[in-house]
Amino acid sequence: MSATTPLAIITLAAGKGTRMKSGLHKVLHPIAGRPMIEHLLASAAELEPARSVVVAGHGREQLEAQLQSRAVIAVQDPQHGTGHAVQQAEAALAGFDGDVLILYGDVPFVSAATLRSMIERLHGADNPAVVVLGFEPADTLSYGRVIAEGDRIIKMVEHKDASEAERACRLCNSGLMAVRSADLFGLLARVTNDNSQGEFYLVDVVNIANADGRTCAVVVTPDPHEVEGINSRAELALAEHRWQKRRRKAAMDEGASLIAPETVWFAWDTKLGCDVLIEPNVFFGPGVSLADGVKNRANCHIEGAVVGEGCEVGPFARLRPGTVLGKKAKIGNFVEVKKSVLGDGAKANHLTYIGDAEVGAGANIGAGTITCNYDGYFKYKTVIGERAFIGSNSALVAPVKIGADAIVGAGSTVTRDVAAGELRIVRGEQLVKPGWADRFHDAMKKKKAEKKG
Repeated sequence: MSATTPLAIITLAAGKGTRMKSGLHKVLHPIAGRPMIEHLLASAAELEPARSVVVAGHGREQLEAQLQSRAVIAVQDPQHGTGHAVQQAEAALAGFDGDVLILYGDVPFVSAATLRSMIERLHGADNPAVVVLGFEPADTLSYGRVIAEGDRIIKMVEHKDASEAERACRLCNSGLMAVRSADLFGLLARVTNDNSQGEFYLVDVVNIANADGRTCAVVVTPDPHEVEGINSRAELALAEHRWQKRRRKAAMDEGASLIAPETVWFAWDTKLGCDVLIEPNVFFGPGVSLADGVKNRANCHIEGAVVGEGCEVGPFARLRPGTVLGKKAKIGNFVEVKKSVLGDGAKANHLTYIGDAEVGAGANIGAGTITCNYDGYFKYKTVIGERAFIGSNSALVAPVKIGADAIVGAGSTVTRDVAAGELRIVRGEQLVKPGWADRFHDAMKKKKAEKKG
């Protein structure tokens, strides 16, 4: 691969995705919490492309909203095949002189290493006009075939147009290609739709280049799953399954303990430190980081949270976006935390909601405590000082501050600030009526007996 040759990426995403039966564009369906096209573009980004073009059709507004200025959107309307789709990128690449990778938005897991191998082959000594990424699946199904001698392509043929002998070939076309910009659009201009589908096939650029006496080459991925397309909900689920399986193994290889790996679900960006323990049935959404020595007990849902060294979370806890836990903080069973920072050693062990709060180091939040952070219109902050003790079943009505070393008595509803070192008890007067319960029971038993009589 030439370090001085600029690279452009063309990603095809114009299909309607009818088999998904969804209002969401096919390539925006998430795997591990990330739209599939973003997985692909992240791999491509490792090659530092100078330009990126996404060819869209149906649902292009959704793609524009997702990608914004990170790619030029070229529109294919009407849609007359893959060759026609790539032609729509010509205006966006006007004046570009370099290499072009042609990718597919619904083939999200091709690796950066594989993409590099295609570009490197394009710069081989035999100067190929086109490099195709091939693969050998367990079942060749209706994939197009790559007829090759060594790595030199003799012919490309779609399954519908292939002879029985050609269909016996196990080397299949992934659809991904590397071509020089100087060759690409000239070759495409010569592609015709003289085939069973009446479409302009991208693969025909190989046959045209061969007819011109030029060399075309195939690079074969060792992992056929790398180039599997996703066209249905079932295929989406299978892709998720395979991604999670790889990620779980990587987590354990990197020093995390997963008690029941098949029950743990990671996001694409989950970060785990060393000696992390993850018990069964834990789900990580995007934006989670667990430092060394964290114990994640069973049945937790965590997203957008930073969990500090030596913390313990769960069981049955939920950490929502904006949560930051300091060293050795503890979040126990049936505790929910949202957009809050807990200092080192702070604890909320049972049945508590902490939202829009700042909790000082060493503070203890009793069972059933709620930070009342929302009045129906706006959110407000609760600040709890270091070593403060909040008694069980307390309601802290924000905005409110609890000072360092303060104590809030159990069952209190706190609406005003509590000074450092202060005891605050906010309860109704306790009324005592001796003998009242006995007289009540006697009267009710008598009444019940009279009704039966």
